[in-house]
Amino acid sequence: MKNNWLNRVTIVLSTLIASIPFTLSAANSPDGDAHVDKVRNPDQVREAAASPGHLPAHQFVNPIAEGADPWVVRDPNEDRYLWCQSEGNRAIAIHAGERLTSLGEKHTVWTAPEEGPFSREVWAPELHFLDGKWHIYFAASNGKNANHLAYALVSKTADPLGDYDLRGPFETGDRAGQPIWAIDMTVLEHDGKHYAIWSGWDKPGSDRQFLYAAAMKSPTEIIPPRVRICSNDDFPWEFTLDAGNGRGLNEAPQVLKTDRRLFVIYSCGASWKPTYKLGRLELTGSNPLDPKAWVKHDYPVFTSTDQTFGVGHSCFVPSPDDSQLWHVFHAKRDRNDGWRRSIFIQPMEIGENGFPMFFRPVAPNVPLNRPSGEKLFPKAELPFKSSMDADSGTNWSLYGHHQLIAFRDDGLHLGQSPDHAINIYQSGEKVMLDRTVPDDLRIEVSIGFPEGKQSRDAGILFRATAPAVGYDAQRGYFAGLIPRTNLIVIGRTDGRNWTELARAKATFDTTQPQRLAVEAKGNSFTVFHNGKQFLTTEDSHYPQGRVGLRAVNTRAVFLTFSIQKPAK
Repeated sequence: MKNNWLNRVTIVLSTLIASIPFTLSAANSPDGDAHVDKVRNPDQVREAAASPGHLPAHQFVNPIAEGADPWVVRDPNEDRYLWCQSEGNRAIAIHAGERLTSLGEKHTVWTAPEEGPFSREVWAPELHFLDGKWHIYFAASNGKNANHLAYALVSKTADPLGDYDLRGPFETGDRAGQPIWAIDMTVLEHDGKHYAIWSGWDKPGSDRQFLYAAAMKSPTEIIPPRVRICSNDDFPWEFTLDAGNGRGLNEAPQVLKTDRRLFVIYSCGASWKPTYKLGRLELTGSNPLDPKAWVKHDYPVFTSTDQTFGVGHSCFVPSPDDSQLWHVFHAKRDRNDGWRRSIFIQPMEIGENGFPMFFRPVAPNVPLNRPSGEKLFPKAELPFKSSMDADSGTNWSLYGHHQLIAFRDDGLHLGQSPDHAINIYQSGEKVMLDRTVPDDLRIEVSIGFPEGKQSRDAGILFRATAPAVGYDAQRGYFAGLIPRTNLIVIGRTDGRNWTELARAKATFDTTQPQRLAVEAKGNSFTVFHNGKQFLTTEDSHYPQGRVGLRAVNTRAVFLTFSIQKPAK
């Protein structure tokens, strides 16, 4: 297949201001594919990303969550999405919610044992509904990567949030009884049969990753021997280093079917580098176990930009009304080698010839219209109260590292890292109430500071829109307590930057919970600490938005939360 550089895909960005949707459009090359993307006007991207205006309710920004190797499906039995994620590499969680733009409420469905061959490095779980039950395919080891094998969890009932039984390891070797290193297993259904596809080593200890396939006897059994369906070094861009240096590496196969074609979209290069990208295999024959039936296209279909890089490990899911197809992927948080990542979603299209059009990765903080048919937030009935305990998570969306956020019996914990954190990073962890609220209101919360007088900012977000993963990744106001410097502050964020509006000195007894309240009336804001008025300021940047709670580089426990009408 030849590249036709005269017919390049373009992305039209109609975002002269933040309230205008970020839109995508593409022109197909003769093979129906959008393989080279251009930004028609890069200045529009920067302008949209930096716009300080509040975001309309029908729009959102990326990244929507922290995490890697994202997997999300529509529940065939209920009106909701199910996100399947590794939980600190020691468990598997399913997040359930009716929106694609946030993960929803977390349910830990399986926890690895303390010791043993599948006790550590729980990677890339995928949730599939097969033969009337839910199956979670994942890789795990005893803590040594060389011992990774593929396993499955099988639901005991038709409830994806219920109990599961463990099966495996799968027969991922060249003969029965001798499984070989395997990760990223997925399932292909073709002509009434099921096939497992995964990334595996060619022999034990080789550290050379190829894509393999095998027939499935059942959702939890595959029939050896495996078949290597392609090489991992056909093109220089598949190597771990630029210009064909390093080694070829193929992983994270994902099935994408269109009305006339069947593809496996795979990740290649190095997941720990900003050059990670997507390649594409197409099944042109009838037998998925025949390597000659697969054609590898000679260019990557999704690559990094200067703002969104290290992109890969994708999955594909329809919008709530089934009128759109959305691309879900992860991207790196920084350009250093490592696996600190967050999750992005953006619309994609299928061309007239059945080829997928991925476009360029959207930049953080650039507005997109919500997926078609996505429900907007319901109105909060005032007064609204929450105990912030383990049963309160259903009312909130999380934005921050999943190992730094937890609803527990004693309150909402933000910023507390577990003893054995994996790929941890702080990002101004926050939760946003999934309700619309009046513009004028009074918000009150009690906050515990486990780090005592060394604690930094924790407090209330209000009139906030465009929440995302990042320190100042929301457009709105924040009022916080800072015991370390004996300060109460109020300011605004524009999605990237903090502007302080006012501050005042205060005394903190961090052995006791501290009460913080904000009253908003028009452009006037008043901040209270332990019932005493401390700050009054005015600002007109953000007329409306949601409310939330936030901790910045500190540990905080939010004990109670309430919203009511402001005093007259």
